[in-house]
Amino acid sequence: MQIKVGMMARKTSLKNALDKASTGTKRVVKMPATEQKDSRVAQPPSRQGKKAITGHFDPAVSRQLKQIALDHDTTVQALLGEALNDLFLKYDKNPIASLDSRS
Repeated sequence: MQIKVGMMARKTSLKNALDKASTGTKRVVKMPATEQKDSRVAQPPSRQGKKAITGHFDPAVSRQLKQIALDHDTTVQALLGEALNDLFLKYDKNPIASLDSRS
């Protein structure tokens, strides 16, 4: 921001502008407890009781997984359930991952 003083222009620092703005009276309004919003976001019924499992991979992995889902007319969710069940069987565990993409 520039303030013109006579023929010269002077830059105002952000700190000075913030200090000047904060010298005014501050008013804090607290909402009654009945009007305060819940900080949690409502989950769709299909996600209730479920837990997200995530990982960080190269973008090519994501594209390839999505392409397989398209090629086989299924969802990434269903493919991940299938892959987890294969992993569980490999380690002698019950295949408990749901293959229904809506659950």
